[in-house]
Amino acid sequence: MANIVTTFPRAVRVIEHTLIPLKDGATLAARIWLPEDADQNPVPAILEYLPYRKRDGTYERDALTHPYLAGHGYAGVRVDIRGSGESTGLLFDEYAKQEQDDGVELIAWLAAQPWCNGAVGMMGISWGGFNGLQIAARRAPALKAIVTICSTDDRYADDAHYMGGAFLTTAGLEWAFFFFGLMCLPPDPELVGDSWRAMWLERLANIPLFQDNWLRHQRRDAYWKHGSVCEDYAAIQCPVYAVGGWTDGYNNAIPRLLERLQVPRKGLIGPWAHAYPHFALPGPQIGFLQEILRWWDYWLKGVATGVMDEPMLRAWMTESVKPAAHHDTLPGRWVAESSWPPPGIMPQRLFLTDEGLREVAAPLTARAVCSPQTVGTCSGDWVPFGRGRDQARDQQEDDVRSLVFETVPLDAPIEILGAPIVTLDVASDRPIANLVVRLCDVHPSGESLRVSYGVLNLTHRESHERPALLTPGERYRVRIQLNDAGSVFPSGHKVRLAISTTYWPMIWPSPETATVSIFAGTLDLPQRSPNVADANLSPFPEPETASPEKPTIIHRDGVRIERIDRLGLELGTQYKSEYHVEDNDPLSAVAELRNIQTLSRNEWQIRVETQLRMSSTGNAFLLQGSMRAFEGANEVCRRDWDRSIPRDFS
Repeated sequence: MANIVTTFPRAVRVIEHTLIPLKDGATLAARIWLPEDADQNPVPAILEYLPYRKRDGTYERDALTHPYLAGHGYAGVRVDIRGSGESTGLLFDEYAKQEQDDGVELIAWLAAQPWCNGAVGMMGISWGGFNGLQIAARRAPALKAIVTICSTDDRYADDAHYMGGAFLTTAGLEWAFFFFGLMCLPPDPELVGDSWRAMWLERLANIPLFQDNWLRHQRRDAYWKHGSVCEDYAAIQCPVYAVGGWTDGYNNAIPRLLERLQVPRKGLIGPWAHAYPHFALPGPQIGFLQEILRWWDYWLKGVATGVMDEPMLRAWMTESVKPAAHHDTLPGRWVAESSWPPPGIMPQRLFLTDEGLREVAAPLTARAVCSPQTVGTCSGDWVPFGRGRDQARDQQEDDVRSLVFETVPLDAPIEILGAPIVTLDVASDRPIANLVVRLCDVHPSGESLRVSYGVLNLTHRESHERPALLTPGERYRVRIQLNDAGSVFPSGHKVRLAISTTYWPMIWPSPETATVSIFAGTLDLPQRSPNVADANLSPFPEPETASPEKPTIIHRDGVRIERIDRLGLELGTQYKSEYHVEDNDPLSAVAELRNIQTLSRNEWQIRVETQLRMSSTGNAFLLQGSMRAFEGANEVCRRDWDRSIPRDFS
């Protein structure tokens, strides 16, 4: 548990709601935490810029973070993106050019305020981590540094839409559905007055079915290159602190940013899922607010904190644990590297042989793999949040239905830090096929802990931009880079490589049942030698936060209601998702999501009902969506979508 801090070096005042004017007449809604004396003693501003509704969406985590920053001499600024929350205008997509244009203008506005000293930083997790990188690449003059958490530099290859050219089913659909439902909610009348209804109806009339657009871009085209800072790392010219967790789906960008950025930079990878490190699970949590204050003090105030005298990367080296769908903590230790890629990591090559994974090349009789469509039931979520049972569990059930190669029990531990790489010589009996490779730590008990995994749609073997069908029976050499990991395989355990052609419901099935033959292969492990310098690392401080703001939980008619007492606002959600596929029929795959959201205060009663369904034929993805919006008992908007989208090598 974090230590709650109630007294700060500077007293804090809150501007609950203010409107920031843009040149085209739109206004962005902001909530701002300031030192009380900031008008007399201006401070740097730290911007968090999101569509997640500052009023009733992110208020819990905002309460933990922004008052803390303000109490230490910063303006914590939480702004709703155009078309979300109480901001005017319309929002048509994630990471749009309009969002970035507005962000550049917003930073200039912040720098010009009398309570700001002209220096601005950006921080955020997920969306806020993405647009921090994107707006940094736009080189807003007042933006002096950023902290990007659980984000990516590549919107196609490393986000919640596609992985290795395969469509991410649960991650993609549930993100699209959540985003869609969120954008269907109205602004708060207490803040915007009588204009709330007109703003809401305009949003409802114009909201797209986001998944429709994303499915129309199944390869890495110009759509995905927009906002992918990997297209030009040199465009970023302010310092970057990149943060993530091994349990999250977003950690691969951190090593890439450390290697390829040309500005002062640091990386931090803990054991965490998709949350801020001062309250994330699995623990241990750290004093992340104290850590980023050292960063901000150095780059925004010029204080010699020593933050840039330390190693470029600190990472959690995770010990082997009993596999489970939830962990409160992951045991391990902090390790550090002064540069990336580090000179101390040497690939250990293992060969796929008839005897298993071996250190010396030996014959491999061709092996065929044709997995049941339900392999993947042990996968957990692509983006675990750590709050429920959303992590990969014991892999044995999936392993026995996969093609498996493993070592003998290890004589000595193996530590890895970085991305394992699998190279295979393969042939397929169908023109489209997927391969999924899982790296597992097999305990003496037989329990199988997933350490990392990778996915490749084999039509993307050469390029995500220009996929090409397979010629049945023709041999190809393919390279699959697994997710980065920091893990220990203990002595007495085995290293296992499990290969399948399916991974439901994480990825959508290929259009036909494919059999893939494996003729040869290698596994390169990024083995790290223990470094005596690791023991001399200064420990992170214990986590601290400002005072939490927790909702009151009410159960009414079987529905869980959150009441934000300060606002007199009640929020209800009834969410259900179902994923089904038959073992022997990839075209039986179907995903269905339904939600009812309510928002109410006294006589003001809002209800939004949304549905999303996806299925497929051999040639097309079929997408149906619906939205019904009610004010009281009156239906004010009804919209339906029915789309057939051609499959593009997927």
